[in-house]
Amino acid sequence: MRKFTIFLTLLILLLAIFCTKVSAKNPNNMDSTLFNQQDEVIQVFNYHDKTISITQNDVHLMAKIVYAESNCEPFEGKVAVASVILNRLKYPEFPKTVDGVVKQKGAFSCVRNGTIDVVPDESSYKAVFQALQGSDPTEKAVFFYNPRIATSQWMKSIGKEKVTTIGNHVFFVAKN
Repeated sequence: MRKFTIFLTLLILLLAIFCTKVSAKNPNNMDSTLFNQQDEVIQVFNYHDKTISITQNDVHLMAKIVYAESNCEPFEGKVAVASVILNRLKYPEFPKTVDGVVKQKGAFSCVRNGTIDVVPDESSYKAVFQALQGSDPTEKAVFFYNPRIATSQWMKSIGKEKVTTIGNHVFFVAKN
């Protein structure tokens, strides 16, 4: 089963790499998509009668966040960061797309002006795929921080439920 999971993960990763959109400038200096290809949906799940679709671009964006926020953390911590993104999609207080969750102002410290300037590694992709398969070591957490380096007073002082510590990060749900 483990070999099959690794094979499937690598196959999806290869598809993500080779099925990316190619753009070029046309003579009028306007962007055009050469293949006019739609982003392929690779995961769909339901939550309270709501369908959530995850695309290849979403997986890549999540892997970038996982790498930037947890590249020195244990693998379980990487899965936990990916899980936080997926958990936020389920809460009405958060945006309804991976792109919206990731780029929400102040949501992730590694996002600067809507961009994340990292190249995710294989472990980051594996962590995303494991989270997509339902693994969530955080007990449905929607927030996390590193208490040693956090600068947000809100993060430090908010009431917390379902607190889980993995590596250097603390994962939690805010108390109502």
